[in-house]
Amino acid sequence: MHDRQVYEYAIIRFVPRVERGEYLNIGVILLCKRTGFLDMKVRLDAKRLQVFSPDADLDEMKQYLDTWALICQGDPQGGPVSDLDPANRFRWITAPKSTMIQCSQVHPGLCTSADHVLEDLFAKYVL
Repeated sequence: MHDRQVYEYAIIRFVPRVERGEYLNIGVILLCKRTGFLDMKVRLDAKRLQVFSPDADLDEMKQYLDTWALICQGDPQGGPVSDLDPANRFRWITAPKSTMIQCSQVHPGLCTSADHVLEDLFAKYVL
């Protein structure tokens, strides 16, 4: 039997007009601190996003999220934040922001496979 590990996750949201508080779930970010796992999964459905917000700049969103992916991987191209340990990178990404891409509150859980949990949460909250 595998040991269960604590994980934390947040839903990544597109918030086209921050003042209205409306959002569309577009991804999930997950940290399992004990194993050093930090990854995210995103889906930018162009048709759905354009219906939700006709003025949405999908290229800008993709660039923003690509930088987050680099930070998750600890890639120097993600900037100075990429030098931090996985838990601090997760905290930086999930910190409250007033931008078009935001994260939900952070939620905890237990798992034996962070990869599987990330896929399950993505299917449940994004697809």
